[in-house]
Amino acid sequence: METEQIPQTGEFLTAAIAWAKEVGKIHLAYFRGNRLDIHTKSNVADVVTRADRESEAYLLEKIAERFPTHSVLGEESGMHEKNTDFCWVVDPLDGTNNYSQGLPVFTVSIGLQYRGHTLIGVVYAPYFDELYTAERGKGAFLNGRPLQVSAKTDLESCVLGTGFPYDKGTNPENNIANLASILPGLRGIRRMGSAAYDLCCVAAGFLDGYWELNLNLWDVCAGELLVEEAGGCICPFRQDRHISIIAANGVLVEKIRHLIR
Repeated sequence: METEQIPQTGEFLTAAIAWAKEVGKIHLAYFRGNRLDIHTKSNVADVVTRADRESEAYLLEKIAERFPTHSVLGEESGMHEKNTDFCWVVDPLDGTNNYSQGLPVFTVSIGLQYRGHTLIGVVYAPYFDELYTAERGKGAFLNGRPLQVSAKTDLESCVLGTGFPYDKGTNPENNIANLASILPGLRGIRRMGSAAYDLCCVAAGFLDGYWELNLNLWDVCAGELLVEEAGGCICPFRQDRHISIIAANGVLVEKIRHLIR
């Protein structure tokens, strides 16, 4: 895709950063409080809180005000279709299980796609005040500092991230066999609990790589662009479990791919 054909990319990024910061305030207002109003969705492991709902409502309102012709795909409310080539993909609170437990790894993730290609990505972790931003063709940044993926090439020295799908108790394709296959040959595994934050950590080199299966577009839209703009690769590794990806530098992606199904 030729990004020079896309107008006002910087304006989109500026707006998304402002929205992410405001959503972070919503997150922190309820965090570790007694007003979360927790409900379950698909099963007991799939939860939603008042902060999820209010954050998405805020984003829908702001996008409609600023870019009224743009479509929006949100985790909680689904697709808001407009006759346009632009679609905002938002996860209002990624890491809701962490959030509802009082664990501080949670984010808001905002991406903008044009004809299916992601133009900008913003992920904000409000508890840590970490703002990850990317604009296609212009690099990835953490609080304004340029990011680069890990240069490691030996799995034995790597710390990787992963996660497990909500249907892990009922579907045998639940990533447990993959973990057992790859873990013995690694320095370590981390399970952050937020796919968006995992991808940010890969972009920053805090994690050397990451894989997960059965993700959704709102989980990865912004984070994938961050990894790519930080010099990394995104590799789908199966087609039957929604979005299933490996993220790392090119060498590690191939080594991980040979060890997981």
